[in-house]
Amino acid sequence: MAIESDKEIQQLKKRFIELGEKSYNQNIYTFTGFLGMSEQEIFWQAAQAIKHVPFTLWGGCEGCERQMIRFGSMEEFGYEEKFPIVCICISPLLEKFADNLTHRDFLGALMNLGIERNTLGDIYVNHKTGYLFCTDKIAPFILENLDKIKHTNVKCKVVEEIPKIVVGEAVEEEHLTASERIDGIIAKLYNISRTQSLELFRQKKVFVNGRLNENNSCNLKSGDTVSVRGYGKFTYEGIVQETRKGKLRIKVQIFR
Repeated sequence: MAIESDKEIQQLKKRFIELGEKSYNQNIYTFTGFLGMSEQEIFWQAAQAIKHVPFTLWGGCEGCERQMIRFGSMEEFGYEEKFPIVCICISPLLEKFADNLTHRDFLGALMNLGIERNTLGDIYVNHKTGYLFCTDKIAPFILENLDKIKHTNVKCKVVEEIPKIVVGEAVEEEHLTASERIDGIIAKLYNISRTQSLELFRQKKVFVNGRLNENNSCNLKSGDTVSVRGYGKFTYEGIVQETRKGKLRIKVQIFR
């Protein structure tokens, strides 16, 4: 869902509040669809109005950017209700003759089926196979109708989880930086200029711990997780040492 106007933002905030109040008043779990990071930021803006309502964010596995919100909790209701999320493996019928499929190819094929974006979560691609998180309601439609991506015939099946090799694991790295300022660290990690880094903040593409961050001069704290749309994600682990020339050797866990 693309948020293009103040009216749409207010409508989305109202929807979050309605779902939260419904859960609280009726003692039932309620769920949003999958939300992108910009939509999650709008939720955080609305959350103050329903701070009496417990909630959880989840996208299907650790590290997912697109996530659902579940209102309600085990402590409140005395029972647990799982997120209505299914994982589908989408693989070529004949891998030898398959195209080299990208994230965009998988998403494009799904959208061409007329599927709404909020029913689709993250897509992980490993070689020519994709792993899609989606709502349990749309899953049967995808299983029945998605049979081709570009020129490649594919098959779909529900799986319990994504192989760890597909999701990827964070790699520990150390870098020299002038300070703990977030714009400088982003520039260093992704090998871009400070001007390019600053532009990412202007375009609202930087999120810290799931929240939009427009302050390019803020200092990161140990444990902060930073997502940069179009580049990736990393967790800042702090300063290892300060060099004689005043440079900082920092440690990060970066998802490549």
